[in-house]
Amino acid sequence: MATTFKNQLSNIMRMAWIFVRKYGFTMSEGLKQAWLNAKLKKELGKRIVKFYFTKVNGEIREAYGTLASDKIPPVAGTDNRKRNDSVQVYFDTEKDEWRCFKIANLLRLA
Repeated sequence: MATTFKNQLSNIMRMAWIFVRKYGFTMSEGLKQAWLNAKLKKELGKRIVKFYFTKVNGEIREAYGTLASDKIPPVAGTDNRKRNDSVQVYFDTEKDEWRCFKIANLLRLA
């Protein structure tokens, strides 16, 4: 196995265990959610993606977002803040703003 593939699988398992411990998912649900988040992150880096997630207030949101460097505006300044691994950051192409959502609330990719 290639080292990058092993690292990807390791990250999937780590994320699945976070879902199990922090959010009370079963291991099966945690793995499904971890794979869904990994697929989203990969696609966000390539193109504009349509996906759905549950907002904190319970409303289901349809979002179009990307992390592709050719589709986002230049970012000024440095990011000295601590990373929060429980949220996914993306650039919302409809609102032209940076947004985020809890990774446990991702419902599906379109």
